[in-house]
Amino acid sequence: MTGIDDVQLLQVMVHNVGNQSRGEELRLSTEPLLIEEDITTRLLTRYFLGSFNENELYRFTHLSDLALNEVYTYVSAIFEDRDSLPEQSRKLAEFLYSKSTHVKVKDGEFYVAFFQNIPFEGETVNAIGLFKSENKETFLKLLLNGEDRQMINEDGININKLDKGCLIFHTHTHDGYKVCVADSTNKGQEAQYWVTDFLQVTPWADSYHQTDKYLSLCKNFITSEYPEKFEVSKTDQADLLNRSIDYFKNHEQFSLQEFTQEVMHHPEVVDAFMDHKRNFEASRHFEIEDEFAIHVAAVKKQQKVFKSIVKLDRNFHIYIHGRRDLIEKGVDELGRKYYKIYYEEEQ
Repeated sequence: MTGIDDVQLLQVMVHNVGNQSRGEELRLSTEPLLIEEDITTRLLTRYFLGSFNENELYRFTHLSDLALNEVYTYVSAIFEDRDSLPEQSRKLAEFLYSKSTHVKVKDGEFYVAFFQNIPFEGETVNAIGLFKSENKETFLKLLLNGEDRQMINEDGININKLDKGCLIFHTHTHDGYKVCVADSTNKGQEAQYWVTDFLQVTPWADSYHQTDKYLSLCKNFITSEYPEKFEVSKTDQADLLNRSIDYFKNHEQFSLQEFTQEVMHHPEVVDAFMDHKRNFEASRHFEIEDEFAIHVAAVKKQQKVFKSIVKLDRNFHIYIHGRRDLIEKGVDELGRKYYKIYYEEEQ
């Protein structure tokens, strides 16, 4: 998140949340965090807010009634009465503790913070942040004692890397607020407790998420189901990846009918893709529209993972950016596989 120089961090509560399954404790604080220096406040604000992508928005949800979402209820109480932050933060910590049962979930400090003057969608709003620090790093510290110097090591928090976070903007209250989520440790099912079990959020169905999810769908289909159902080479996969990302880079509006005609071409591939799309939506509880405005920021984000690389043993990697017709694949008289690549000039 950018433009946070004027953000005011007004109050922070810190609790320690352990893992129930390992018998670790929940240690609750009674008083807000004492911050004595302005520079510490600025560093803490940077640590809390620096990892969020304000384009990637979520909202609180619940299967039956939004009011039954615990985090939504506790956060709403704080927005209504900021003096209730200590009490509501303890309820939030207790609820997080109840969800910290997977054996791989780490204990750590849980922060509940109140911000003013957060820049969001062209205005400044109040916001509540929920953060969890799970990983400590070792730092070297040089001490000066007279003319002698001593090196010691201390464990602390890397302010450039937020482990888990949630920033709730005080807007769209009855729709579940607009929410940013950060989770740098989301590598497996054990990490889903933060987003799915604790926060219970779902993507805000805007153009950013529509674009982002559709590109994820395309990459998932091309790299998994496409080669399983059809006899295609790695270069064919790379070509389809390129055509998919190029469509989003060269159009302002997405049309499912136009996309399948321009990119997929073959009816049987289109049918397989549509089946995959339905399964993709069902597994993620997110419906992708047939038409939507393409979001440039989402395309730039996804472009980083749309790398069309053909790996040949451990010797060569071929990066393919287009022109599948300039690549030939074959086998020589000794049974060795090869690619023949045509080009006009070296660069």
